[in-house]
Amino acid sequence: PPPPFSGFFNVTVTMGTGSMMVKTIGFKSLSNYLPKLQQTDADPNSIVVSTSIGQGSADISIDFQLISERPRNHKIQCVYWDFTISQWSGKGCVWGGPDNENHCECTHLSSFTTLMSKKPENLPYMTEITYVGLGVSIVSLLSCLVIECLVWKSVVKSSVSYCRHTAHINICLCLLVADCSFLASAFPDMIPENWCQIFVVIKHLCYLAMFFWMLCLSIMVLHQMIFMFHQMSKKVCLGLCFSVGYCCPLLIVFITFITYNSGQKDYYYTTEACWLVYGGFLKGSIFAFILPVGTIVVVNVFCMLVVIIRLLRPSLEVNTKDEKEVAKGILKAVVLLTPIFGGTWIFGFFVLMFDITKGPIAYLVNYAFTLLNAFQVRLRLGLGQFHFNSVNCVRRELNATRTNIQLSFDQTL
Repeated sequence: PPPPFSGFFNVTVTMGTGSMMVKTIGFKSLSNYLPKLQQTDADPNSIVVSTSIGQGSADISIDFQLISERPRNHKIQCVYWDFTISQWSGKGCVWGGPDNENHCECTHLSSFTTLMSKKPENLPYMTEITYVGLGVSIVSLLSCLVIECLVWKSVVKSSVSYCRHTAHINICLCLLVADCSFLASAFPDMIPENWCQIFVVIKHLCYLAMFFWMLCLSIMVLHQMIFMFHQMSKKVCLGLCFSVGYCCPLLIVFITFITYNSGQKDYYYTTEACWLVYGGFLKGSIFAFILPVGTIVVVNVFCMLVVIIRLLRPSLEVNTKDEKEVAKGILKAVVLLTPIFGGTWIFGFFVLMFDITKGPIAYLVNYAFTLLNAFQVRLRLGLGQFHFNSVNCVRRELNATRTNIQLSFDQTL
């Protein structure tokens, strides 16, 4: 006859002394007849498995078939029925974790099941850090834009500097609009659903545009470093930058929106966070953001390494600086170029890799990503450095390189 339950389970019992008969039975709907859970934030997510032996105690391992798939960052609790308090209890039971999510181990025998949390796990103070960091970032970005306008005539003296500072302004504007949209959609329950969709499109577009402008800026810096005596015309430079900076992200957002059922809820975006949907590895609309950003970050990191190598070489060849000064210059270049080229967003890929329920490593990665990206603008302002100062550092090194080359040329003559 067919079994009295749907699905399957594997049970392994380790007995302390001797061997005896083990009785195991599964109940499909027993949890419906038991007293209601005191935990209103969790629901049963498997059949009830009851295991017993004639006498003595034993350890038990159970591989359940989950009724519904565990969403990302949702914790599962392995529990048994405690007849003393007539409730499910997790004492003596351990969950296998996100890498083995249907596995439970207990140090006693009873009736077992799994409870899955209705809401994802939240890290302490993560929300507060995010909102404070974004608020500070918005104020800092506004300050950067005001200062750029005030010093525009004094710093823009060539086509290269004009294109570079244009890129700075557009990076600030894109990040400012994206951060404001993020804060405006911070409480999805308090805004209409169509506004949530609008904010998702704006954030998707602006964050992508920010990274594409970062790409333009890194290529400009690399071009200056490699072709020191060649300057691109203002018209060509601005045409390429605006094409890459806005047309590319606009095309990506449009194709993604149409592909995912014309921006339908739970396909293109989720109302839980007013952001793109993550459905697993290479699944979900969020990869229309991750893949372009990942490619840009890799290219920018490569450009940064080339710039650092080029900064190092003249000093070693001409011997005009001691080793400490060289080390300071390289360290300064790394600190200034890493945020502006999007290097801190590398932690974002690790955030996707580590489920919060995984433990301390996931906590560390999430806090590092939030702190580095929310406060990076404020840190630069506090050091007296703005978004464009890293490029000025490179420009000074370029001038020194030109001088060294000219000196070597004169000596040769």
